[in-house]
Amino acid sequence: MNTPRHKKPDHIYPLEEANDRLLDIFKNHGFDIVSHSERRQLAHFYQLLMENQRENNFTRLIQFKDIAIKHFIDSLIILNYTSLQFPLLDVGTGPGFPGIPLKIKFPDEKIILAEGVQKRVNFLKKVRETLELKNLEIIGRHVDSTFLYPARGVITRAVEDLGETLGHVQNALGPGSKVYFMKGPNVDEELKKAQKDFKKIYSLKENISYTLPKTTHHRRLIIFEKN
Repeated sequence: MNTPRHKKPDHIYPLEEANDRLLDIFKNHGFDIVSHSERRQLAHFYQLLMENQRENNFTRLIQFKDIAIKHFIDSLIILNYTSLQFPLLDVGTGPGFPGIPLKIKFPDEKIILAEGVQKRVNFLKKVRETLELKNLEIIGRHVDSTFLYPARGVITRAVEDLGETLGHVQNALGPGSKVYFMKGPNVDEELKKAQKDFKKIYSLKENISYTLPKTTHHRRLIIFEKN
């Protein structure tokens, strides 16, 4: 298997310029669900991510506009389509997506970031300290069926199969808990299989198709509820 090429940023914008650029991009894409202070924190997160990217290959996105749309808007736009349940567990968060933008949006709610790669865990801890994010738990392990940390919601943008994730988190969830999958558009076959394999454990609650505003990037939001 080919290792993804390590892309490094040519330039990292200073905080004020990054904040201004985010404002322009969010306006141009009709994205109005973040406040001024939340946008500044996202701009600061961008800086930390890109500074880290010079040493560690955590994201294939290094252009500012791509980060703004495909990381920040992509992580938060689901709030236009659903409400989240907390404590919220972000499975396979990588360098913090969607968990860090969601934490910035919900500073008082408990969010748990689960990540099995130690370099990413160290980065997430640095982000938590630098941005002074409270009530943010970082767990350095892969989530499997032995994972028992209690949550009322699970969210993931990871590429893992729907059914695999449902199986891995089922022992951490009680009845009425929800699992939010942020997927690409071509998810019908794995959705059909997941419904069949887990029909006694979960019920499909939402299957929403949408695009990132003013782009051609198609997404699916799949929500299961624990029976």
